[in-house]
Amino acid sequence: MSDITAPRLDAASPKFLQTIAPGLFVLLWATGFLTARFGIPYAGAMTLLTLRFGFAAAMMLVVALATGARWPRSPKVILHLIVTGILLQAVYLGGCYAAIYAGMPAGMAALIAGFQPILTAVLAGPLLQEHLRGRQWFGILLGFCGLVLVIWDKLQLDLSHLWGLFFAVLSLLGITGATLYQKLFVPKVDLRSNAVIQYAAATLTLLPVIGWLGVGEVHWELPFILCMIWMVVVLSGISIALLTWMIQRGAASKVSSLFYLTPPAAAFGAYLCFGETLGWHALLGMVVVAVAIALVNRR
Repeated sequence: MSDITAPRLDAASPKFLQTIAPGLFVLLWATGFLTARFGIPYAGAMTLLTLRFGFAAAMMLVVALATGARWPRSPKVILHLIVTGILLQAVYLGGCYAAIYAGMPAGMAALIAGFQPILTAVLAGPLLQEHLRGRQWFGILLGFCGLVLVIWDKLQLDLSHLWGLFFAVLSLLGITGATLYQKLFVPKVDLRSNAVIQYAAATLTLLPVIGWLGVGEVHWELPFILCMIWMVVVLSGISIALLTWMIQRGAASKVSSLFYLTPPAAAFGAYLCFGETLGWHALLGMVVVAVAIALVNRR
């Protein structure tokens, strides 16, 4: 339904990129949890996200102009990109940060977000005509069980933090909606101009939020600057481009199943960076998740 075609790089994408893209995306996406932990002590959660999106929009604008990116000419296509950007960036990430800020344990927030592959698979059938086989359904459910094992020690829910539950569910709906909406309405776009529009939309969406909450103090120290560079270049640049590229070329339910690998990868990264211990059930859960992903994506 788009009036633009994919950039030349996509048309001549080497096969090795199709092979390494899923694993590379998981590793990069998992660092988002680690950089958030690094960055939040230096700035408020919503302020941190707004700065990230604003810098990312500026960076991708320079890249798009310097490399001659194709821009959408149809207002309808631009609107689709704006909606996707708001869902994927402002709603999903903003919901995650808001849930944790409201008092929900990170483990419970991760578990709720872990429903994303299941919800995507359920909705992809009637919306995208992506019908899964029994083996794939088993893999999706097995992946969720593995996710529970990985974060078992962190599972707790204080019912007094109902706002946290609300924001966590909102985050789940955001990432699921973004995956399906993009696959349904914008199957092929120029990744560079797409990123500019999405990040600009997310920035403008969060500006009223931080205006209401207050910007707060931002400590521009070297660790925060390095953290912001990683967030903008690696997370908002490379990883989002990989996600968009995979959604354009793969079944939405298969791509979304990769999100099962993110909590295990983040848990292992937290072990390396912060010394957080991994129990036997977490290690078992990582193996279960890996098997589940293989079942879902096996030809």
